[in-house]
Amino acid sequence: MAVSFAQIRASQERIFDEGCGTRVVLDHIMSKWGVLVLSALSDGTLRWGELRRQVDGISEKMLASTLRTLAADGLVHRESFPSVPPHVEYSLTPLGRDLMERMLPLVAWVADHAEGMVGRP
Repeated sequence: MAVSFAQIRASQERIFDEGCGTRVVLDHIMSKWGVLVLSALSDGTLRWGELRRQVDGISEKMLASTLRTLAADGLVHRESFPSVPPHVEYSLTPLGRDLMERMLPLVAWVADHAEGMVGRP
């Protein structure tokens, strides 16, 4: 079933208006790093170093910030184990898995079409 933007707007008054929380959530999940971190975690639980290698080019500071934001949004779960050195694992929450079921087809579409689109006038 196809859903139009008009149907979404009609279903909830003032959705996507300036100051609406939907804009904040969209910014978090559709940001350059947000979508890449969520995509990496869609394959399962990862430790910090594994996640950093999966998301090529992300700085430690940006990875930490992105994970903090996505965890605060309820999309990513952070589990810390008491050990030396510290052992921390990241995974998607049920809400994050639900999101990625919908978002991964978009990620696949981008992967399939990006090369032919990049650099077009």
